[in-house]
This record gives sequence, structure tokens and C-alpha cells, in this order.
Amino acid sequence: MRIVFVGRSNVGKSSTIKALTGAKIKVGKRPGVTLKPRIIYWQGHEIIDLPGFGFMAGVSHEKQEKIKDFIVEFLERGKFDKAIQVTDAKAFAEIARRWEKRGEIPIEIEMFNFLRELKLKPLLVANKIDKIPKDKRDEKLNEICMLLGFSAPWYKHDFIIPFSAKTKENLELLKERIFHD
Repeated sequence: MRIVFVGRSNVGKSSTIKALTGAKIKVGKRPGVTLKPRIIYWQGHEIIDLPGFGFMAGVSHEKQEKIKDFIVEFLERGKFDKAIQVTDAKAFAEIARRWEKRGEIPIEIEMFNFLRELKLKPLLVANKIDKIPKDKRDEKLNEICMLLGFSAPWYKHDFIIPFSAKTKENLELLKERIFHD
């Protein structure tokens, strides 16, 4: 199976892949550690870790735009069995609203819709769920769901997976949705 991971910079794409596979891959605390596609072969699967789109520390705006264009072309030209979009569950709604106030389509929503247009049926990994108090998680996940144009509650849709790459919360669910659905 050929699986591509996409998402904004610093949402935990590489950390999610590391938690998923146990691969020894470089992860960073600052945005922009992954600057070109990284391929991990694991249990007969080809997992592609794409650079993040959006802000990257120490990377010029011009280079960031080139990376974004590369990601779009890579996704359009590639043949993938699954697309996994990783997002920061805690920050998703706040960032989306900030973009909307500027009259722009939030980049994460645009990417999710783009993956759907490509008929990739993306899974949305709502990473960093451990940073949200347990009694607020449904509220945050419902916000994500509604911002993506789906009705709440979030758990009625099988494409959202609350996850923590740090604590590996819901790791088995993630594996099930990626490799067995």
C-alpha cells in the first residue's frame, strides 16, 4: 500500500509516522524540518512523509511557496492508496477562523478538500489530542468536523481520528483505519 502523509508545518506528521511504524526518523520542535519527501518502507507499505505547507522557521517565503507548489504537483501526479492529513487538534479551529477573518480559505480545509477532489478519501488525524482536556475533546473535534463542512458529532464520521503521537493514544485505531479499512 502506498500512503501519503500531508499537513501544515509542525503538526506532527513525522512524529505520527514514527509512532505508527517505529521508524527512526528525524522529527523537530520547529516547523520546516522535513523539506523534501521522505519515504519509509514498513511491513510492505510505502509511507511518504511530505514537507509541511505553511510557515517554516528559517525558510524564505519564496522557498515555502515552491514547497507548497511541489506538494500539490506531487499529489496530483502520484498514485496513492491512502492520504492521511495530520492536523493539530487544539489549534485547528483557531487557525481556520483567523484565515476566514482575512477572507481566505483556511489552508488545512483547502488541503482536505483537495485530497477529496483527488478521490483519495483522506483520513484526518487530529494529532496532539493529549493537549486538550478530556472534557473538551468532543467540542474541539466537533468544531473540526463542522469547519470541514460535516455535521456533528464528529464520531459519526469515520475519517476523523483523535490521536497523540506523543502518548500514542489511539494508535491501534489509527493502524486499523489506515491498514484495514
